[in-house]
Amino acid sequence: MFLITSGFMLIMILISVGFYTLFERKIMGYIHNRKGPNKVGYSGVFQPFSDGLKLFLKEQVYPTNSNFLMYFVCPILSLLQSLFIWALFPYYVNCVNFNYGFLFFLCCSSISVYSLIICGWSSNSVYSLLGCIRSVSQAISYEVSLSLILLSYFFLSDSYSLLGFNNVQFLCWFIFFSLPMFFCWLSCCLAETNRTPFDFSEGESELVSGFNIEYGSGGFAFLFISEYASIIFMSLITCLIFLGGNFYSFIFFLKLMFICFFFIWIRCTLPRYRYDKLMYMAWKCYLPLSLNYIVFFILVKFFIFYHFF
Repeated sequence: MFLITSGFMLIMILISVGFYTLFERKIMGYIHNRKGPNKVGYSGVFQPFSDGLKLFLKEQVYPTNSNFLMYFVCPILSLLQSLFIWALFPYYVNCVNFNYGFLFFLCCSSISVYSLIICGWSSNSVYSLLGCIRSVSQAISYEVSLSLILLSYFFLSDSYSLLGFNNVQFLCWFIFFSLPMFFCWLSCCLAETNRTPFDFSEGESELVSGFNIEYGSGGFAFLFISEYASIIFMSLITCLIFLGGNFYSFIFFLKLMFICFFFIWIRCTLPRYRYDKLMYMAWKCYLPLSLNYIVFFILVKFFIFYHFF
């Protein structure tokens, strides 16, 4: 049963990534006052499948001076990492109860930096190397704040399991008494997933396409799927921690869709941030805020414990 549910989830992730790209292109089209994909199938429904077939059937080329083995293996590793983290998904039945799901999430999310480094380095291109250096420094900076924000809420829930948030937020969602942390978390998620306005690894205006500039056909498709699977999973984590965490209800998945829409909305609205301001915001704004909230939550927990026990 575990293998069946895992295989079913894998298929659903790949389908959801395809339709999320269609959703993004439709929203961006309407924001730009145009239609978006509307030719392949009814209103462009089969566009993701045709794009996927086109990518995987194209000729595979590689740079002459690249590190051949690592150049080919790296997109597959990136895809495996982004799919492996979905083991934390809360099933209704046959649930894998991760008692230390928080630590598992931190370990898996920090591994994604290595695939970026290898992608940029193995291509042996100046643009890709610059893109990977930018992305790694950005991911390391924002991962500190991301971990501290998560840690502060795990202090409140008294558990390292992601499934416990449903019980803790039964009366009040975490977003209502820590709204600044919610916005801080969202911007950290944007930086972690290399999305606009923090897409410095793929700065088209100065780096053409960043770390994946030399990748085409299947390699690019793997990197593309891994990025969008990470975006959907970060939206899931956001709903679990801040928006009630009741994953048994249908409304939970509506909230998940809204957070995914928020990623697209930000991409269509905001311009790219300046790089020095990005690093300044990580170390001078988000890190002190998250540290102060950790102290605040520890004091809240202490007073609750002292009052009742």
